[in-house]
Amino acid sequence: MKNYRVIVNGVEYEIGIEQMEAGEAMPVQSAPQAASAPISQRQPEVQPPKTGEEVKAPMPGAILSVAVKQGDLVKKGQVILILEAMKMENEILSPRDGMVASLAVQSGQSVETGSLLCTLA
Repeated sequence: MKNYRVIVNGVEYEIGIEQMEAGEAMPVQSAPQAASAPISQRQPEVQPPKTGEEVKAPMPGAILSVAVKQGDLVKKGQVILILEAMKMENEILSPRDGMVASLAVQSGQSVETGSLLCTLA
């Protein structure tokens, strides 16, 4: 048997390796099972009220036109703006009914994927 010292994550261990003959099986010795920790009785986390939903650019491109303004009421599926990407005009639609709380872009502006376009209240 050969003995080695190894360091794993800053902790030193001493291990022994025994050479086996081909086809010979050796039982595996494992570490004792750790005791399970008692389950804590956590209180459910209170989520703050959602103040608005951000509408973000699904792809890079240029804003051709903005169809709404701050304070406008929009319906789910209504066109918010037109984003040109790779010579194609893409309608960016409202994901839900709501009010346009803020606009973060204007016509002619370039945006990257994930850029904030507007926030719905």
